[in-house]
Amino acid sequence: MYGLVPVLIFIVFVLLISIRQINQYQRAVKFRLGKYAGTLEPGWRLVIPIFEMIKKVDMRTKAVDVPDQEAITKDNISARINAVIYYKVSDAAKAVIEVENFWFAVSQLAQTTMRNVVGELDLDELLSQREQASAKIKDIVDKLTDPWGIQVENVELKDITLPEEMKRVIGKQAEAERERRSVVIKAQGEVQAAENLTKAANMLSTAPGALHLRTLNTLNDLSSDQSNTVIFAIPLEILRAFEKMGKE
Repeated sequence: MYGLVPVLIFIVFVLLISIRQINQYQRAVKFRLGKYAGTLEPGWRLVIPIFEMIKKVDMRTKAVDVPDQEAITKDNISARINAVIYYKVSDAAKAVIEVENFWFAVSQLAQTTMRNVVGELDLDELLSQREQASAKIKDIVDKLTDPWGIQVENVELKDITLPEEMKRVIGKQAEAERERRSVVIKAQGEVQAAENLTKAANMLSTAPGALHLRTLNTLNDLSSDQSNTVIFAIPLEILRAFEKMGKE
């Protein structure tokens, strides 16, 4: 009877040290005598000491900053870019067995892919099509990390930093573009004004008495201000008519 007590205590002790808790957001890859023995789901699990071991893997989505990268665009312009990549482990066993450190591996792969994608784009395309560039990086990294059990959810290009000389060039180009638009808009306005004046002149010339009414209306507007001096031009035909009347 008393000889069983130590045995029971030993069994209870082994059970206690064999219990491993796996949280809901984790999976545990189990190895038995060094060989893969399955993936454990969340909960309390028994892991026999010495013979078995587990490697816990966080299955939550991770946001990882990709460090600044020096890249050369297709039109040979140097730019510094950085990004943030969102990914998670989809297969815990592959993430542990197929790659030594998947966090580091994904970051390095994202850096290389960013430089390659930027090298395929002109600077204007990179600045104006940032979302398309991000989607392309995401697709490439996601495909290459499939064998590692990694799912890339999104890649966002954060900052694109250009050399100071290039910033000045872009500023001058933008200023020239604004001036060009201003000249075009002004010219369009003058064309529209000329068209409206032509229409008004045609209407006044074709409608009997319209020109006289317009003249009288203008004189009425001017008479409201006593400081104005109005010089009224009499048509030459009227003066000639008075001359003929005087001769008669």
